[in-house]
Amino acid sequence: MSSISVRIPTILRSYTGGESEVKASGATVREVVADLDASFSGIAARILDENGKIRRFVNVYVGEEDVRFADGLDTVTPDGAQISIIPAVAGG
Repeated sequence: MSSISVRIPTILRSYTGGESEVKASGATVREVVADLDASFSGIAARILDENGKIRRFVNVYVGEEDVRFADGLDTVTPDGAQISIIPAVAGG
């Protein structure tokens, strides 16, 4: 199973005890989110909607690649990859 570094945005750090980066494992983004939720209960509900899809206002990157333009939750997470969870910012 892959060892993945996950960057946690400020708004979700209450789930990770204030940590800005945590380790998780999984072969896909879906597995990594499930592993995160096993370690940090409730965090998946902030990333995924009630249908199990990435929330509209949450962006997830594997390295520099936005998973929405790859395979979504099925995007492969190679060993040593870095995932960034970034809340979309609205404004004008």
